[in-house]
Amino acid sequence: MSDAPETDDRTPGQTGQAGLSTGAVARRLGVAPTTLRSWDRRYGLGPSVREGGRHRRWSPGDIAVLEAMCRLTASGVPPGEAARQARAAVSPGPAAPAPAQPVPEEAAEPPTPSGPAPPAETTSPVEPAEPPSVPARAGGGNTLPVGSSVSRECRGLARAAVRLDAPALDDLLDRAIAAHGVAGAWEEVIMPTLRAAGRKWVTSGERYVEVEHLLSWHVSSALRRVAARPRPASAASPAPSAPVLLACAPDETHTLPLEVLAAALTEHGLGIRMFGASVPAGAMEEAVRRTGPSAVVLWSQTRRTADPALVRRVRATAWGVRGARVRPAVLVAGPGWRGLRLPGTARPRGLRDALALLTAPPEPRPPDRPA
Repeated sequence: MSDAPETDDRTPGQTGQAGLSTGAVARRLGVAPTTLRSWDRRYGLGPSVREGGRHRRWSPGDIAVLEAMCRLTASGVPPGEAARQARAAVSPGPAAPAPAQPVPEEAAEPPTPSGPAPPAETTSPVEPAEPPSVPARAGGGNTLPVGSSVSRECRGLARAAVRLDAPALDDLLDRAIAAHGVAGAWEEVIMPTLRAAGRKWVTSGERYVEVEHLLSWHVSSALRRVAARPRPASAASPAPSAPVLLACAPDETHTLPLEVLAAALTEHGLGIRMFGASVPAGAMEEAVRRTGPSAVVLWSQTRRTADPALVRRVRATAWGVRGARVRPAVLVAGPGWRGLRLPGTARPRGLRDALALLTAPPEPRPPDRPA
């Protein structure tokens, strides 16, 4: 049975109490209208109001059930069980009547969007990969083009982002980090979703800006929750090691790559000092002198913000008593440093390379000789 075309969100001449059309609800939840119709047919998740038996009108209660269904399926619950739990959670009491002719659950999964999507600022947290030479598909309808080979977790995160489901985003991100660690969650779940959101934004005008912004904010929040954890007991010692200082170059505002690294270092038991975006050169030198870091990571996203003079100043900054002053190791990270000659610095190729450099036992460096 097919539905008549739906062009308006509400019935003409009526108020919002009339409910939303299937198309409007699909846009709100980030699923295809055909998915809502199949959930109605297969699992009885239909609207409370049907005008003339053809036009569906979804009430707030109906939409609450659908939102619960989306969260459950995104977390891996089979559609049939998800429908039962969604009805029970939102509308306790007798379950809705089952459809006369149920369809196998395997057919209930919404179609998976396809095609990679790589904006530069959301690829690798240390050194973004080169974009593909062939443009990726934008993804159809209310989907993000995460590709067909990604994990269920990635698809669930993408669907939660499109429907602007903040609680689901927090839950999915925390679960991914707990299951895979920061580096694994970033590479397998978070980064592909961020790239897809950025690609959708680029190919759809500004229709999906809110999706990318909400997703980025929740990713940042999840990473900061990790970075704020107490250091593991195994990492504690009477003489804790010097922290790693993380900062963006002056005029650089892209902090998410450093937030990923900060969370991963915390997970490995290292102390950090995160100074964030646009740190002036003088403030950077003062921070190095005051914290005595084992290493300084300077992030630059574009050539415009890469400042070789700042690198030289940080490398020359020393602390300690006279005759035994020490200097930090300096890592330059991000695509802004490409092509620049910066002797005495390390250039990590990616997140795992940066972790390997920063967690390796420090090589002894000779102190400054007294003048």
